[in-house]
Amino acid sequence: MTEISVREQVQPTMSAEDLALVSKEFESAPVSSIIGWAVDLFGDSLVLAASFEDIVLIDLATRVAPGIEVVFLDTEAHFPETLSFVESVRARYDLNLTVTRPGPEALAHPCGSDKCCQFRKVEPLRRAIAGKAAWMTSLKRSDGPTRADAPIVSWDSSFGLVKVNPLATWTDADVASYLADRELPVHPLIPRGYQSIGCAPTTRPVTLGEAPRSGRWSGLDKSECGLHV
Repeated sequence: MTEISVREQVQPTMSAEDLALVSKEFESAPVSSIIGWAVDLFGDSLVLAASFEDIVLIDLATRVAPGIEVVFLDTEAHFPETLSFVESVRARYDLNLTVTRPGPEALAHPCGSDKCCQFRKVEPLRRAIAGKAAWMTSLKRSDGPTRADAPIVSWDSSFGLVKVNPLATWTDADVASYLADRELPVHPLIPRGYQSIGCAPTTRPVTLGEAPRSGRWSGLDKSECGLHV
C-alpha cells in the first residue's frame, strides 16, 4: 500500500482499526514518510511534544514542516542545562515553540511526590493539545519494557486524539548515528552519564550496564510519567 493510498483510506475521524492498519504499513517506512503523512492529514492540528532529551525528531519534523508546533512541558523542576538547551534549539530552528507550565494546583505536588507528573506534565499537555487532532512523540520501543509494543500510529484514548510515534522502531544506536551524521547538538548532560533526562530531583546518571531509563525515578516504584500509558 502506497503512502497516497493510505492517506486516501483514512480520515481525521478514522477508527482504531484503521490506525492499526496504517501503523502496520509504516513498520518499514522512512521516518520522513510517517511525518509527511501526519502533516498532510492533520495539518495545523498536529503538534510535536518534545522533551529535548535529544532533537532527532525536531530535526526530522522541521525538515518536513518548518512551522510545526512544538510543545515543551516545563515542569518547573528541569535541570538548568535542559532549559538552556531548549532555548538554543529554539534559536537554531526558529521553532514554533509552545512552553507549558503547571497550574496553581501543582504547588501541592512537588517533583518526586505521587502526583507530580499528573499536575506538572499530563494536565499541562492536555491543555496544550485541546482541540488538536494528533500529537507526535519521540517514543521508542527500545526505551524499555513499558514501551516495547508501542505502535507507530494509534488512537490515544487518554488524550482523545491520534498519537504518532515516528521513531518507534529506532534504537539508541540509530539515534546516536543520526545525531552524528547530521552533526546535531546533544543535550549537555548526555556526556555526563545522563541517558534519559527528566526533572532534576528525580534523575541521576546511569552506570555502565544499566538501562538508560534506570536513572529516572531511581528508588521509586515508577517507570512512566503518565504521558504514554
